[in-house]
Amino acid sequence: QDNLDKIEVEGAAGGGMGKIRATAKGRILGVDIDETLLAPSEKTMVEDLIAAAMNDARNKADAAAAEEMQKMQGTLPLPPGFKLPF
Repeated sequence: QDNLDKIEVEGAAGGGMGKIRATAKGRILGVDIDETLLAPSEKTMVEDLIAAAMNDARNKADAAAAEEMQKMQGTLPLPPGFKLPF
C-alpha cells in the first residue's frame, strides 16, 4: 500500500489543456490548466476539463495500483488457486 503513494500518474483532458497529477493511491498532487483557458468566459470548459482529467487520473491510478498488486502476488509463495485480495 505504501508503494502506491509513490507511483505517480497524470490524467489529461482537452488535448492536454487540463492535467491532474495523482498517486496510484488516488491522492491528487497537482493541477495544471493551460493559461488560454483562464478567461471568465471559459469557466464551464475549465470545470469540464478538470473533471475529465481527474477521471483520467483516477483510471490510471487504478491501473497502476492493479499492476503493483499483480507484481506483489507474483512474489508471494501462495498455494495454487489462491488469489488476492481475499
